[in-house]
Amino acid sequence: MNQQRQKPHYSMCQGFLIPMGFPVTCFESGLNYNAQPEDNFIVTYPKCGTTWVQHIVWMLNHDGEPLPVGKDINLEVPHLEEVGAEFVAAMPSPRFIKTHLPFSFTPYCADAKYIYIARNPFDCVVSFYYHTKGFVKHYNFAEGTFNDFFECFIEGEVDWGDYFEHLLSWYDHRQDDNVLFITYEAMKADTPKHIREIANFLGSSYLDKLNNAEIFNSILKHTSFTSMSQDQSRWSSQRPKEMTPFIRKGEIGDWKNHFSEDQIARLSDKFRNKTAGTDIAMLWADLIPN
Repeated sequence: MNQQRQKPHYSMCQGFLIPMGFPVTCFESGLNYNAQPEDNFIVTYPKCGTTWVQHIVWMLNHDGEPLPVGKDINLEVPHLEEVGAEFVAAMPSPRFIKTHLPFSFTPYCADAKYIYIARNPFDCVVSFYYHTKGFVKHYNFAEGTFNDFFECFIEGEVDWGDYFEHLLSWYDHRQDDNVLFITYEAMKADTPKHIREIANFLGSSYLDKLNNAEIFNSILKHTSFTSMSQDQSRWSSQRPKEMTPFIRKGEIGDWKNHFSEDQIARLSDKFRNKTAGTDIAMLWADLIPN
């Protein structure tokens, strides 16, 4: 007899599974936030490069200064669904706001800007597994296995729902003037290019800052994996010492160390079926199985 599969524990709010530590009232108010013209949203499905881009935009807005120890990126570039609309509305403009919401639920303003970062689903599920396992108070999943989590992921029974529905909702808007759609893998391949692309998208004043070599080099240095893996209290709440750190590997292709042949086939099939009729597969043509 097969052992019963473990599942992370969640709260339910407005049809979304959310971490147990998130106040439901904040999540609900976040959905009703009134987006403003000078708002800048960093949008991802979980574990697709969110913190990396949060730090990039924070440093762009602070003339190349890295986030100091003692500050929390999720208060400086707050997670809308976690802190709620009132917290975000009280921030000075321009605001930089994190969200994991699909397009139809994200507070929208035609003059606001939305940076969407996509990551291939194979590496995403591995990173999401370690994230879920490590935040015991949010998920009670410390003893869960990758096989357990994979089943939840492929069924869309995880935080913020189905990966593919989230990706498709934003991919449909990738050509919108106020949306910058980039991939985690492209950012890894040419980080300087994409820092410039993000700065240019945010506005000429941000791009002008990168003409200062000291500012540009500081952003490159302090948003690197090596730098961000240090002093991780800046990025997340405390994790048990025996768990992997929040900034874990940042690698492309680590999924090959976790997937069975059956899991490769099943996620590949879902990828093909959910993205049929689109050219999404071209985003990762040389990275994931056919």
